[in-house]
Amino acid sequence: MRRLPIRLRVTAAFALAMAAVLAGSGLFLYLRLSAHLALALDRELRLRAQDLTALVSQPHASLAGDGTSRFVERGESYAQLVSPSGRVLDATRPLGDRALITGSRLAEARARPIYLDRGTVPGLDEPSRILATAVSRNGRRAVLLVGATRQDDVETLASFRDELLVAGPVALLLASCAGYVLAGLSLRQVEAMRRRAAAVSASRPGKRLPVPATGDELQRLGETLNEMLGRLEAALERERRLVADAGHELRTPLALLRTELELALRQARTAGELRQAVRSSSHEVERLAQLAEDILLVAQADDGELPLRLQPVAVDRMLSSVVSRFEWRANEVGKTVDFTPSGLWCRGDELRLEQALANLVDNALRHGGFHVEVDAVAYNATVELHVRDDGDGLPDAFAARAFDRFARADEARHGDGAGLGLAIVQRIAEAHGGAAHVARRQPAGTDAWIAVPASDGR
Repeated sequence: MRRLPIRLRVTAAFALAMAAVLAGSGLFLYLRLSAHLALALDRELRLRAQDLTALVSQPHASLAGDGTSRFVERGESYAQLVSPSGRVLDATRPLGDRALITGSRLAEARARPIYLDRGTVPGLDEPSRILATAVSRNGRRAVLLVGATRQDDVETLASFRDELLVAGPVALLLASCAGYVLAGLSLRQVEAMRRRAAAVSASRPGKRLPVPATGDELQRLGETLNEMLGRLEAALERERRLVADAGHELRTPLALLRTELELALRQARTAGELRQAVRSSSHEVERLAQLAEDILLVAQADDGELPLRLQPVAVDRMLSSVVSRFEWRANEVGKTVDFTPSGLWCRGDELRLEQALANLVDNALRHGGFHVEVDAVAYNATVELHVRDDGDGLPDAFAARAFDRFARADEARHGDGAGLGLAIVQRIAEAHGGAAHVARRQPAGTDAWIAVPASDGR
């Protein structure tokens, strides 16, 4: 079945379901008709028994006479009058003198009307139904038996069964054909979506699958696939931008490295000049290595694969470690970096959080004023790790894209940075289930911070 087309499988399943429904419906109707025919026969026997009761109560009336012809049909019904002792008092032709019921059944019929089924009766080779009821004739008690053959009911049921056996397969065939057509109409939209999906490629972005306005599962499938295509295109565009931006950023240090090496080969005449060229080249190589590491981290974060080792982190110890790392650099340029103890704990990867804070402090020292302050603040169920400076502050136009990859406040000034510092900060914050923010301070300066889950230190 798995190798068959979906259309045939749906049609086969529909045909099986319809066959079960038709068989069950046919059986139900057959049984109901049989029950109705049996009830009709019993009702007919009761009416006939009432008429014959009035007839036999008259003096000199006989069941074998012509007066009973309007109550008893020759060859299809009959009547018999039996005494309490079982002797036949009167009967229609050709029942004869043999009582149809005797013994306990006869005694029961004297007490109340009863119905009996007989396979055959004298003169009739067909199964019949009998109603036995007590009557009075010439002041004496007797039992009147009124019977009728079941042949009409049997023929009616046989005819109905034959009609079901003919109409059922025809109805099943028509229903299966209708199911096949409907399945084809439903799958036509799927085929249209398949053809459009085959035309979607990386070189032709923007295409979407046709979505039928049916409000059913097929429409939801089309909408879901279109959303997936949108996410894939966004991811592809991010990767393209990453490759393009990375190539742009790598071009400058590679060009400088090549220039330094060519100058060293052509013009370096002393050991000092050669060492200076090697030192400059080493600086560019270090910058290339750092850029490659930053690009790899951003790519891992975009794919949701940034590894984290979550544990309770003492915020004061972490901030002190970051500040001490930058004290020498701040002293060289005449700036200060301080932090305010808070006694707070957060939950995260200490190495990654230190990396994010180091990027914020590095930006503050590069582009801020003369004083950088690092502290932590508890807010709801998070801990906000702030890095503030007293510089000129970020331009308003840059604040909205500060955390984009390779973004710079001054596009004309590249300096030593690659524009990935704040992007890395954001990825690390989001990997911890938090967020990164940046805002201008009043009257001047910049406040950049990340919010991470708080912890009780256990």
